[in-house]
Amino acid sequence: MPRPLASPAPAAKTDTAPTTTSTERTSLLRQPAVLAVLGALLLWGGWAPYPSAPLSLLLFVGWVPYLVLERQLTLQGARKRHVFAYTYLFLVLWNALTTWWVSYAELSAGIAAVVLNALLMCLPLMAFRQTKKRLGNRVGYLSLPVFWIAFEQLHLSWDLTWPWLTLGNGFAAAPQWVQWYEYTGFLGGSVWVWAVNLLFFNELLKHIPSLSMSTEAVLGARPSAVAPVIAGPAKSVPFALAIPFLALLLPILLSYLIGATYQEKGPTAEVVVVQPNLDPYVEKFEGGAKFVPYEQQLTRLLALSEQKLTPQTRLVLWPETALEESYWQNTIESNPKIRRIREWLARHPGVALLTGITTIDSYPNKEAASETARFRDDLGYYDIFNTGAYFANATAPISFYHKSRLVPGVEKIPPVLASVISHIDLGGTVGSVGSQPDRTVYPAHEQAPALRVAPIICYESIYGDFVAEYAKNGGTLLSVITNDAWWHDSPGYRQLFNHGALRCIETRRDMARSANTGFTGFINQKGEVTQREQAWIPTASRGTVHLNDEVTFYVRFGELIGRGTQILAVLLLVVAIVRGRQRRNTTPLLS
Repeated sequence: MPRPLASPAPAAKTDTAPTTTSTERTSLLRQPAVLAVLGALLLWGGWAPYPSAPLSLLLFVGWVPYLVLERQLTLQGARKRHVFAYTYLFLVLWNALTTWWVSYAELSAGIAAVVLNALLMCLPLMAFRQTKKRLGNRVGYLSLPVFWIAFEQLHLSWDLTWPWLTLGNGFAAAPQWVQWYEYTGFLGGSVWVWAVNLLFFNELLKHIPSLSMSTEAVLGARPSAVAPVIAGPAKSVPFALAIPFLALLLPILLSYLIGATYQEKGPTAEVVVVQPNLDPYVEKFEGGAKFVPYEQQLTRLLALSEQKLTPQTRLVLWPETALEESYWQNTIESNPKIRRIREWLARHPGVALLTGITTIDSYPNKEAASETARFRDDLGYYDIFNTGAYFANATAPISFYHKSRLVPGVEKIPPVLASVISHIDLGGTVGSVGSQPDRTVYPAHEQAPALRVAPIICYESIYGDFVAEYAKNGGTLLSVITNDAWWHDSPGYRQLFNHGALRCIETRRDMARSANTGFTGFINQKGEVTQREQAWIPTASRGTVHLNDEVTFYVRFGELIGRGTQILAVLLLVVAIVRGRQRRNTTPLLS
């Protein structure tokens, strides 16, 4: 009889070794709290204290820990409340790490922004779980980016709007990677993030037997396709990761190709932006410990402007609420400071001025008043506005733009929260201030016919669809006026400045930015920062901008991705509800 080819003992040793190694490598995957913390830290990379392009890469794996967490708990048959608890932990940590600086202005507002926004973010993730439960893993996982981006679209326009953490905004520090935003807008970046995360997660499942699907991989791979990767030699891993890496790299290559061929468009104009650097807590507003009288504030603004003016200057920008005293719009011309500004403009013919200002406008009666109007016996019905005032020259009537995207809980209090947060004060007016429905573009400059200024006030610059409306209305220069000093020396003003680069790409418009303090400077049509002044010093900057009047695909058609995902989300929910009723008490949690 032939001798046996192998003894049992060595074979047993060979079979058990990989199992032990796999268990050691995946031990952390059984700790949901660790995965929640890891996911929050990775997503934080897109909004790091000192943002950079390499850190933005973390977004492409930032959702993988949560997907593993959710999969692990599902396999364990965890109760809904346990899944929700770890989901909320992950989201609240991400929110806290990225937007903690809101608490500098008001602790209660900062806490509310983190706690409530994380709670709202749970909604698309819970919708994903229910869809996966009723329609299976393949449809379930593909529904996840649909629900999430539909939520991001909703977060752009409702009363509780707070789109700071829209995933597509996470590439603000890497504008060279997303030149194709001129077609998709920033929600295209959200699609990109989700696609790469799901592909990496799908490949991860094939290498972790404890998480493998019993019948299908995340995106529908058959068991026969999964098994060889799990049991195969190590050299198969690079090939398995080829698809997610291609999904990551190809959009970057496309972006570099677009950027290399794009040329700045439009005639040029010289613009001066001013940064007066007045501390809003102690210097800017009356009652502060080191209050600078308003007349002296105006003197500083004029002096800084003079330092950079040349005969070619066509526009000067002063920051948000540069003129803080409340000015009644119907009698504004009688104000001594307005007369002083007109005298200064008369000495500099050809120069226009856009300044931030707080204005008040009255209504003849209750029927004519807006929903945000206030009432006093001595004043009647009136609204307070965070305003941009445009002086085309020394004699032309002032054109007013009233800030329209208001900070929830500060400038706009949703009725449902009014009784809860009406006491919050972030500096300035408490309660809902007035707004306007349309995007105002100021008339063409008499000596620079292509210069049509789009006034954007602070928080408005994080809204891609909103800023695109200015370009659609004929704006050729994005002019941001802001007061970033509320957030002290924190990531807040750095992130807000970087978001401007994305708006420039989406609209292919130059941006001139004037901050009370924070970052004052210029960004070109490719999202490249051409000038940026040092923060926390009084200064001014002069730059030459291009005035493009062409309309991008994104400007012309708007948020096709956002609206499309909302339609798909509704259809998915309807199908899931119908399927759930048909299979009530018969469909197990795991498909």
